[in-house]
Amino acid sequence: MTDFSEILQIVGLSILVSGTSTLIGSVVGVPLGVLVALRKFRGRNFVRTVAFTFYGFPPVLAGLLVFLILSRGGPLGFLGFLFTPIGMILAQSVIVMPIVMGITISAMMTVEKRLHDTSLALGANERQWRTTALHDARVGVFTAVMVGFGRAISEVGTVLIVGGNIRGQTRVLTTAIVLEISQAHYLEATIFGIILFVIAFAVFAFLQRLQAKGVV
Repeated sequence: MTDFSEILQIVGLSILVSGTSTLIGSVVGVPLGVLVALRKFRGRNFVRTVAFTFYGFPPVLAGLLVFLILSRGGPLGFLGFLFTPIGMILAQSVIVMPIVMGITISAMMTVEKRLHDTSLALGANERQWRTTALHDARVGVFTAVMVGFGRAISEVGTVLIVGGNIRGQTRVLTTAIVLEISQAHYLEATIFGIILFVIAFAVFAFLQRLQAKGVV
């Protein structure tokens, strides 16, 4: 039976890993999405295709990729990040980043088609219309971040492979649910599931409230 202090530790680690990976994925994914959407360059369509393809990139494969990179024989094995929260954050960032990037591309390109000619006709320069396009697409960009967090907080395969589900160190809500179910502890699994739902609901409600107030 999981005690209360352990539950708090699992909840705290879940929020930390998901929140940090969403932040990293957004810091990288949003600028890349804006760049791909608004700047024409050779290979642009290929980059867009790759970004959209990664929407459906199996999390288990992402976990395997990061596992091989962080393993003792991998290129970053000397860092010792495997089976640590840092490794889990890196793995989830790999999943979140293309999602945020892809949705940002879609949001920006929709606005870009509508504003480009109008803005230039009104005398705006390239920098001004890009700034205007980003402002008009802010709801879509904000949605990208929300979807990225939703994917991160609900992820299990990647963090299970890279984190190892180690009690007191790398166990998060999703992996705790899997463990409890495998041991036929259905009540505990249900409790963890309810906590996961409440956290996701609270975060999305807060973000929507910010959006409604025009903060974003």
